[in-house]
Parts: sequence; C-alpha cells; structure tokens
Amino acid sequence: MPKIQFWYDFASNYSYLSAMRIEEEAAMEGIGVEWRPFLLGPIFAAQGWDTSPFKIYPAKGRHMIRDMERICADRGMSFRLPEPFPQNSLQAARLALIGEGEGWAPAFTRELFRLEFGEGASLADRQVLALALAAAGQDAEAQMQRTQAPEIKTRLRARNEEAQALGIFGAPTFITEGGELFWGDDRLEQALAWSLR
Repeated sequence: MPKIQFWYDFASNYSYLSAMRIEEEAAMEGIGVEWRPFLLGPIFAAQGWDTSPFKIYPAKGRHMIRDMERICADRGMSFRLPEPFPQNSLQAARLALIGEGEGWAPAFTRELFRLEFGEGASLADRQVLALALAAAGQDAEAQMQRTQAPEIKTRLRARNEEAQALGIFGAPTFITEGGELFWGDDRLEQALAWSLR
C-alpha cells in the first residue's frame, strides 16, 4: 500500500480541514496515512516571521476567516476561530508525537482540532487536552506528564529539523513516498493522485 505523510500543526486552521478528511479520502484510494505533527513556529522564524502570516497581513487574515467559514459550511463542519490566534501548540504537538508512536494520534488529533477550530477552545486549557486524550482512549494525566520527558522534547526538535530539511514552509503539507511535496488542504486530492503514479 502506498503511503503519504501528513504534516500538520495544531495552530493551523487549514490543517483542521485536512485532519478531518484525510484518512477517509486516502482509504478510498488505497493509500495509508502517516501523521506527522510538528511546529510552524521554527519554520516561520526561519522565514523571518515572528507570528502567523494571517496576523502579519491583516487583509489575508480577514480573508482566511471568511474562506474557512465557506469551506466548513460546504463540508458540514463547524468553525470558530479560537482566541488568541494562533494558539500555542507546543503541548499538543508533544502529545500527538507520543500518540504517533502508539497509534492513537489520529483520534487525538481529530478531536483536538474539532474542539479548537470547531468550538473555539483553547489549547492552553488542560481540560481541552484531556478531552481529546479521553476521546483517543488515553489517561490524560499520565500522557500530559510524559510530555515533559527529555526524549519527547528531543523528538519534537528533531521532527522540526526534519520538516525544515524537507523544505516544508507551511501546514498542512503532504509528502508522497517519492518525495513530492504538496502544500494546503486544497492540494490533498492532487497529492493522493500523485501517490498512485
């Protein structure tokens, strides 16, 4: 079975769109999905940005909100931009990285994105993280304690270095087994089709 890598950050609203549909879309094509949580902060910093381009360019930020409203309405999804935006996704990324190695990252990721961008919940709220962990069948307190382990912090730094080495500049990003990079939720179908070549 061919596989595709799905690189996402919990601070990315467009990653929310992809997370909620990628497994179903990929399964219909017979493609496996490798979930790759990472942080956009270091990627943006390397480009000279200290925050999201949606904050740097207000007109772009206003358009993004309307764009999300239209797409979510078309897909039957709820959308509510959390405050502040973008959210600090460090703890969420560490949790997803743990879950990636244990098979529960997809369930955790979908629920956390739903809470964050579907309901406007804050990633800084431990109860929100706990709800997403519970939805993935995990002991919330035990998993949150694991995020402080040096090996998890090291793994996330290594993941971000890998993203930079691959040329990733935003999220969501899809990378095929052949190394072809596709950026943006609107490129998911193209990325899947390319994976079948």
